[in-house]
Amino acid sequence: MTAPVPALPAKIHPLVRAFLDVPGAAEDALARFGSPAHLVFPQVYAENLRRLRAVLDRRLPSHRICYAHKVNRSRAFLRTAEHAGIAVDVASAGELTSAVDAGFGPARIEVTGPKGEALLRELVGAGVTVNVDNLWELRRLTELAGDHATVPVLLRMSGFAASAVSRFGIALADADQALRVLAAHPSRIALRGFAFHLDSGEPAERVRAVETCLELIERAYGYGLTPTVLDIGGGFRQVFTADADRFDGYVAALRESLLGRGEPMAWGGNTFGFHLDDTGVHGTPVFHKYANTVPATRMLDDLLGAPLEAHGGRTVAQVAAENMLELWLEPGKSLVDHAGITVARVEFVKQAADGSVLVNLDLSRDTVTPADQEVMVDPIVVPAVAHPEPDPPCPATTRDGHVGVFFAGRLCLERDLVTNHKVWLAHPPRPGDLVVFPNTAAYHTDLSAAAASMHPLPPKLAVAHRGGAFEVCPDADYEPAPTTLVPAASPAPRAPGVPR
Repeated sequence: MTAPVPALPAKIHPLVRAFLDVPGAAEDALARFGSPAHLVFPQVYAENLRRLRAVLDRRLPSHRICYAHKVNRSRAFLRTAEHAGIAVDVASAGELTSAVDAGFGPARIEVTGPKGEALLRELVGAGVTVNVDNLWELRRLTELAGDHATVPVLLRMSGFAASAVSRFGIALADADQALRVLAAHPSRIALRGFAFHLDSGEPAERVRAVETCLELIERAYGYGLTPTVLDIGGGFRQVFTADADRFDGYVAALRESLLGRGEPMAWGGNTFGFHLDDTGVHGTPVFHKYANTVPATRMLDDLLGAPLEAHGGRTVAQVAAENMLELWLEPGKSLVDHAGITVARVEFVKQAADGSVLVNLDLSRDTVTPADQEVMVDPIVVPAVAHPEPDPPCPATTRDGHVGVFFAGRLCLERDLVTNHKVWLAHPPRPGDLVVFPNTAAYHTDLSAAAASMHPLPPKLAVAHRGGAFEVCPDADYEPAPTTLVPAASPAPRAPGVPR
């Protein structure tokens, strides 16, 4: 029996799938607003928010969700968050202005990340909560506040047992210094609580951080302070793959190819962060996040239900409720999960000197992924409604009727390979076809977007399903309807014969 063609099927939200299934819908959006383009789906965002809220509502009475604005610049997402009544986490003066313009008042704004002098001056008297990153920030806020304002703050802590060293946060060893500053200036700076943010998805690390922050809350009482907030940060992961077994199978085949066994699957000797030696392939690849299968709701539920040994085995949620603590969290990736795609056009298809098939697109790698990562879900090829050119000859190298290709970017740089791993397609793309990169809303579309060679940045468009049809508008023009949630079972109708 022949092994199946290696594949990395992407998980696609039904609403996004329905939009792509409407003949000409994506092509019309690009014709109107330009190609390539980032498309965001605020109704998917609203659905993700509803699911996180359901976990919190079931577990504990007092909580606050602060949308991490840095995950995406989209105003449509921001307006959806404001409309839903949650708070926002901003990390720059620009994001603060964006949040205010979207309707957030000071009571619903938290400012995180490292802050310089100019931003601190802007925050004093603004009424927003400042999540303090270091002792210099705390002392400088106290000086700037003077006798004119009381600045509400959270202390972001760092250096938890068995956690990786982070460049962010106040070291646990400096906690008493921070508490002394707060106790000495109660009219200038007010402690709301303690915060942490861990990039790790390891549940035990988060539980240890919670236990440590609870100890710090007790210690703060001894200084005459009255913290009421426990901020557990963000870092709740996404689920990219629709088939974990096929993902694992692809990675296994890739590892074999790196050892020279089977068909080559990597461009230009790329090892994807693996280390190769005489004993095999080792290490953690740059695409490890794509292997996650645990949804954010389960991560959050598991954390809230985790027993705390120092509290008699009562859960995190129970201890927070019993001590009248408000639990804050700052999700970003999990709120925009599956709520965005990037669409580009095929410019041309060519064969390299080694026989590799290159599908050149009108975008660059930096448009869909940070430079040090790899997009490990298969793009979706949407045939153009009308092709200006006849079908190209099928490349000679096929596998079970599929052609293996690398997607290439438009920059005149060797490194501009959108996929450094081989993607198998049932049919070779043609110029004018659309290529859809799924689930790009979390950081991919904004963090590393390049304007090299004077290429303009792709437009950002908002897609909404209303009145039985899809509407596409510039992201800046989107406004949420009174009800933003669309049942997944009610997608737009698709024409007969259009494949899913």
